[in-house]
Amino acid sequence: MSIKSIKSIISSGESLTVEFKESKTKLNKDVYETVCAFSNRAGGDIFLGVKDDGMITGVDEEAIESIKKDFVTTINNSQKLSPPLYLNIQTIDIENKKILHIHVPKSKSVHSLNGKIFDRNNDSDINITGQNANIANLYLIKQDTHTEDKIFPYATMNDFDLELIKRIRIVASNRRADTHPWEGLSDFELLKSSGLYKVDKTTNKEGFTLGAILLFGKDETIVNALPHHKTDLILRKVNLDRYDDREIITTNLIDSYYKMMEFVKKHLNDPFYLEGDIRISLRDKIFREAVANSLIHREYSSAYVAKMIIENGKVVFENANIPHFYGELKPSNFTPYPKNPSIAKVFREIGFADELGSGVKNLYKYSKAYGGSDPVIVEGEVFKIEVQTPSEITEQNKSGGISGGISGGISELLNFIKENEGLSAVDISDKIDIPLRTIQRWMKQLKDEGKIVYQGSKKTGGYFAN
Repeated sequence: MSIKSIKSIISSGESLTVEFKESKTKLNKDVYETVCAFSNRAGGDIFLGVKDDGMITGVDEEAIESIKKDFVTTINNSQKLSPPLYLNIQTIDIENKKILHIHVPKSKSVHSLNGKIFDRNNDSDINITGQNANIANLYLIKQDTHTEDKIFPYATMNDFDLELIKRIRIVASNRRADTHPWEGLSDFELLKSSGLYKVDKTTNKEGFTLGAILLFGKDETIVNALPHHKTDLILRKVNLDRYDDREIITTNLIDSYYKMMEFVKKHLNDPFYLEGDIRISLRDKIFREAVANSLIHREYSSAYVAKMIIENGKVVFENANIPHFYGELKPSNFTPYPKNPSIAKVFREIGFADELGSGVKNLYKYSKAYGGSDPVIVEGEVFKIEVQTPSEITEQNKSGGISGGISGGISELLNFIKENEGLSAVDISDKIDIPLRTIQRWMKQLKDEGKIVYQGSKKTGGYFAN
């Protein structure tokens, strides 16, 4: 770790993954609690010779070797820290002082210190000994299996919505020019080939998985398998204490996706936008990714109610999560991790999602054009996505109306004409899928401003940028 990086971390203060200890001449005894908490939660960095407020005081040079020796002896002692850890301390020269840096990686085990289990919460080490629910959550975070792979050995094909499977088979086939692998398979073979029927080699249990039930199960099957499964859709713009509109979804993930997208289309504008010379729906591009992410990467073992909340100026998604990183996700620090790979595979086959990791990239690609700023994506026990939305200004027309910012639409129309000169109003209306009457009104304004001119005859002429 470079000096520049260390200074940046220290200047940001203590956090879930950063801890300061003054330890000028000897180790603070609670440093081991932090080591235990970091290893149990998300890992982190401990800096000795730094006060709680970030002031660098340094460690006395004469004490450095004894501090290192005491630390290594303690963390290697299974009577103290169980199971023991094997960590190093790095000496760093900074601001003419010496500090000690300990990097604690996230462990695959749950560790205890003197028989007590510590967890990390914000910038504090918490003793959770005897708190069975919190300890169980630590073990859940560290498990190697996916919740979607839980096997239900007594589930049969009668527990699935066969019409839904038929419908989704058609959707997947229509997306391929060649023959889709699902064609020709029985319903059971389709589920098995999608990783939704498995054999647990450690217990010899065999059967359909939770993923299969969530994707294709009848509603009563889903309730029996996962009673707390629901997604709460809320519109809160006028009545801020309660809501203006609300829908609670408890059905399969396929229909959940459709219902969530319908709620979005019902309550959010879709500004006029051109990508090249093709009009695309920014709203659909963005919320297709956000909705799919909410359903694919949710931790379904948690009773935390997933939400999509449409407010003034933003939409917020929340769902339970087993984090593999803590903090805000950006394209520069984002590493895709398959949290429910079988569910994700089915979503990709039917066009609800693209390859792993594309969702975050597309959210950043389109959100600024849609709402004026990048999305905020935060990984933690609760996964959150916040997308800014455009203003409520709309351009209405007699044929039923078209949502979108007026000035933005005219600006994009002018750009389109610059890149596609000589087209008539009818041709432009057809190509960018905007009603002709709206195009004619916008063109009149552009002509009045002297930004475009019409050249040629009425039958064969077209518009040019001035």
